Amino acid sequence: MDAHARNHVLAILAATGQQIDSAGFPTTKAGMARAIAWAARRTDGDLAALWVIECTATYGAQLAHAVTEVGYQILEAPRMNARGHRGVGKSDPLDARRIAEATLPLEADQLRRPRTGDGERAALRVLVAARDHMTGERTATVNALIALVRAVDLGVEARRPLSNQQIVEISRWRTRDEPLAAMTARAEAVRLAKRVVALDEELSANHKTMDTLVRSTSAAGLLDKIGIGPVTAVVCLAAWSHHGRIRSEAAFACLAGVNPIPASSGNTIRHRLNRGGDRRLNRALHMATITRMIHDPTTRDYVERRRSEGRTTKEIRRCLKRYLARQIYRHLNAASTQPRPS
Repeated sequence: MDAHARNHVLAILAATGQQIDSAGFPTTKAGMARAIAWAARRTDGDLAALWVIECTATYGAQLAHAVTEVGYQILEAPRMNARGHRGVGKSDPLDARRIAEATLPLEADQLRRPRTGDGERAALRVLVAARDHMTGERTATVNALIALVRAVDLGVEARRPLSNQQIVEISRWRTRDEPLAAMTARAEAVRLAKRVVALDEELSANHKTMDTLVRSTSAAGLLDKIGIGPVTAVVCLAAWSHHGRIRSEAAFACLAGVNPIPASSGNTIRHRLNRGGDRRLNRALHMATITRMIHDPTTRDYVERRRSEGRTTKEIRRCLKRYLARQIYRHLNAASTQPRPS
């Protein structure tokens, strides 16, 4: 199925690869019900029919939920080779058929199980997205405030970035009898500072909610590891999602963008960083690795040993991120198969 904001396009293929039918439906509840009924009529109501849905966490999320409630098994659409279809053309029916064709030759362990849309993991994904939005807004607001107090003399020392204490003081300023331009700038500075203070409170509440929820999931044990706090644990859990979604620890490392990519030539044997993958997950592993390089005695010993072998800091950090991804994946898989304490 090729998912979009206003309509979904479905293509039904037999096990041989022959297309049975194709049709489009609106993304309303009635439209999705029609799509499921349409597919059932053309598959004789066989619940063993496999639904491969694109964007199961965004555009296709509601249809995926409706299909699951009926009793069908759903999968995430696999990655497709865009170069292989260059010059052939593109349309929604063609994309829907290509998604199904890309799934047919895959082995069972290569199928991508979609994320669950309920429970703690779904709630934590929402909190992670909200935290990213608030963090970005806070950074932009602070930058605007610094630019303002540097451009207009409001009695603030702004040669360096503003501290949290200075921002709180600015938020408490009162209106003064001064020229119109300065009065307007001061009012705007107060507004920006108050927004930063409010965002700090919202981020603190977000962090507390994350900490509470993550302790009731399979990622709770990650909090005992050096360098991993609630935010990092939640990011890792949101990417991993559930047992079976990611087929191996190597696939998890590839998802995180920490798998080494060979870049050797002649007598030079080296690997380079992977610039792809989930950059939010990569950033979380990066910060955890930096913390471990500073505060974890075992990691510091490893760093010194690798430096004595001639490795650069970037190469050492890459190795540590790969090791950490393996450790997190194995912990989440093991914890998910154990019964939760009552």
